[in-house]
Amino acid sequence: MTTNQSKTIAEKLDKEDPLYHFRKRFYIDSESTIYLDGNSLGRLPLKTKALISDVVENQWGRELIESWNRHWYQKAIQLGDKIAPIIGATTGEVIVTDSTSLNLYKLAHAALKYQKGKTTIVSDVLNFPTDLYILQGLIREFGAKYTLELAGSNDNISIETDEIKSKITENTALVVLSLVAFKSAFMYQLDEITEHAHKMGALVLLDLSHAAGAVEIKLNQNNVDLAVGCTYKYLNGGPGSPAFLFVRHDLQEKLHSPIQGWFGDAQPFEFDLNYRPAPGIRKFLTGTPPVLNLMAIEPGLDIINEAGIKNIHKKSIQLSDFFLSLVESQLSQLGFELGSPTNPGKRGSHIALKHPEAYRICQALIQPKSSSIKVIPDFREPDNIRFGFTPLYTTFTEVWQTVQRMQEIVENSEFEEYSAKRSDVT
Repeated sequence: MTTNQSKTIAEKLDKEDPLYHFRKRFYIDSESTIYLDGNSLGRLPLKTKALISDVVENQWGRELIESWNRHWYQKAIQLGDKIAPIIGATTGEVIVTDSTSLNLYKLAHAALKYQKGKTTIVSDVLNFPTDLYILQGLIREFGAKYTLELAGSNDNISIETDEIKSKITENTALVVLSLVAFKSAFMYQLDEITEHAHKMGALVLLDLSHAAGAVEIKLNQNNVDLAVGCTYKYLNGGPGSPAFLFVRHDLQEKLHSPIQGWFGDAQPFEFDLNYRPAPGIRKFLTGTPPVLNLMAIEPGLDIINEAGIKNIHKKSIQLSDFFLSLVESQLSQLGFELGSPTNPGKRGSHIALKHPEAYRICQALIQPKSSSIKVIPDFREPDNIRFGFTPLYTTFTEVWQTVQRMQEIVENSEFEEYSAKRSDVT
């Protein structure tokens, strides 16, 4: 496939794309900047700008504390109900609160208490490090008899289903996995794992941070017990926006939050001195939420629900497959290797490419010295460039342009003009 042929294909795909018009719903400062890092921080929805202005000037500025009853107090559960269809849950099973790490701690702690007598937690070597840090801390908290078992990877890209199943025994209390691995984008097939875990009497807790809003998730259909996730990646909630947690309906009265904050009380404004957990999902709230950040989440969720997660996932696969075809024809002879699964059914919405000069190539993409095109992916140690394809605003032409730039950077040795010293944030 020649360069002109691939460009023609990209333009044709954009014209036929039923989601193309959603791009106009996002703030895009320059068409010469190609943003492929939505898997770390989503773009700003235009409606969010107007909403935050209203929250600051009217709700906070004019209505003051009355806004708690008018706008803010029920927002955590309202947003949870909007996230529910995006992750395959139902009304009353999701709530927005705290950070992903704190939510993981709360649900994992609750699960270990509920699973008294079972002392093993199972995860894998591809999980996001902070998830493992939380689990390691819980093991220290619960005592020496508790252990963490990690499933290994043969290729540092994926985990074989049989490998993870082999770690789950009758002594397993909890299985904690990222549905989509942060580095490689490997995506688990949930049905077989969940079925085996439940057969062994274990609960399953998923981190959906690199999946929610980009791929179709079926928590209820796959009988998943618990889940957490952030809202600032594909959900476009803004930097540091509050996370969400999911607890299946039948488990909500069986599990207890280890952090008994006043917002999780049944009647917080009675100010009773003894904690009484709220019924249902609300018990997993803790303290007063960061209202400005909380309110910013809604426009992104509305766009996703309007577009439909099935349609979004379909385009995600099309974008990724087009990118891979270009990589094969134009970059495979330039030292690039694929760091993600080739099977789209086992892959999320980002793709990792490995290269010995990955960091400097990434810097050349982000800070071009000889091109008007700026491409923003991100780098993950030791040699991965991650390209996040966010279907609501990423175009096929941008994918084509990205591969052209990468080819130029390597063939012209542009990367040699950049330092290999790592920035604080990569």
